[in-house]
Amino acid sequence: MRKILIVGAGHAGLHLAHGLLTHGYDVTVITGQSSLEIRTGRPSISQFTFPTALEYERKFNLDFWSALSPQIREQKLFMYMGGAPVATLSGSSHPGNGYTVSVDRRVKMADWLEFFEDRGGKVVIHGVTVTDLDYFSRMFDLIVVAVGHGELGQLFANDTSRFSGTRPRSIAQAYIYDVWPDPNESENIGWAAVTQEAGNIIFIPALSQEGPCHSLLMVDKKGSPMDAWPDRPGPEEQLRRMKDLTRKYAPEFFDRVRDAELVDGRSTLVEDLTPQVRNPVGTLPSGGKVLGMADVVVTMDPFVGQTWNNSTRCAEAYLEGILAHEDRPFDEDFMVSAFESFWRFGQDNQMWAEFASTMWEADLPDYLQNVMGAASQYREIADRWIQGWDCPSDYKSWLFDPEEAQKYIAEVVARHGG
Repeated sequence: MRKILIVGAGHAGLHLAHGLLTHGYDVTVITGQSSLEIRTGRPSISQFTFPTALEYERKFNLDFWSALSPQIREQKLFMYMGGAPVATLSGSSHPGNGYTVSVDRRVKMADWLEFFEDRGGKVVIHGVTVTDLDYFSRMFDLIVVAVGHGELGQLFANDTSRFSGTRPRSIAQAYIYDVWPDPNESENIGWAAVTQEAGNIIFIPALSQEGPCHSLLMVDKKGSPMDAWPDRPGPEEQLRRMKDLTRKYAPEFFDRVRDAELVDGRSTLVEDLTPQVRNPVGTLPSGGKVLGMADVVVTMDPFVGQTWNNSTRCAEAYLEGILAHEDRPFDEDFMVSAFESFWRFGQDNQMWAEFASTMWEADLPDYLQNVMGAASQYREIADRWIQGWDCPSDYKSWLFDPEEAQKYIAEVVARHGG
């Protein structure tokens, strides 16, 4: 039985660990935090689990929360200029009966870690150094690193040949109660806004440790209007400033959050993050190789809420590669091949993040104004835009190309007799 070590109990690492365990591998997860410490720790950036990723999780019986979590079947996207919406579109999360959920990382990772141990997986609670990995490389057939901070992250050099659009981001988030409902839609609709003057706002129903709530997330470039947290304010002051920002840049959002209260004393987050792509293979002092995954090697721009989508696809690609590799050595060629299999999706996701976060750095292009106008009028176009969040690879076949976008709009209009 092949022995695999996964360093880190995050989203990608635990998804891969459960997949390997299902297929009979001897899997050990080493993490610096116990499940209790994860549950009682600080929050992380809220993420979506889109319909396709949710199906991947169900393969390994990892969807514990759909009966409890708000099921997001509709998403509404606002485009703001000067504090006024210039376009609004509503689309479904899935062409069938699928839906999106958002579960507090503290709930999801703690449950997954405990379930992994219940299934017979080995869990070691301990910090890990590069020297430790050197020692472990003699004990395991493959080491996968799913922790990107500290000295472990330094094993993986930046790869500017794959991605060079790094933009330092300022992030603020709050889990809140007492939100006014969408005036025209279901209680569980997700809202997102792209503002010309500031950044992006993601406002979604979520499942916290205290039950259903909403997550209010703001992402902006460093030094821009929504980078309002240099003094790291306390929770109540942070929420007050977030409300003020919605009042100024996204008034419809303010109407919904004006009376909101924090879920508890650990409901807020302020963080800085710089998206990047790294070489997937790390070299240990002894010359041994380790494979980086998900956030370690592809740090997504939080502007588009794709981090967990990326991590799920990475775990699935690595799982398929490991299974197909059978008894051959997990050498550097294997590691590069496994990453390349994932990068086919990851690159498309980076293209989407780059497109979404830069389309208003100047004036909105004419063709995009046409797309937004048509999406506001024709549900089919809005659905395709929103469903692209599940699989961003679709965007390159129409949205990124002005000619293809105009052609698609014309086809939709003709089908509807316009």
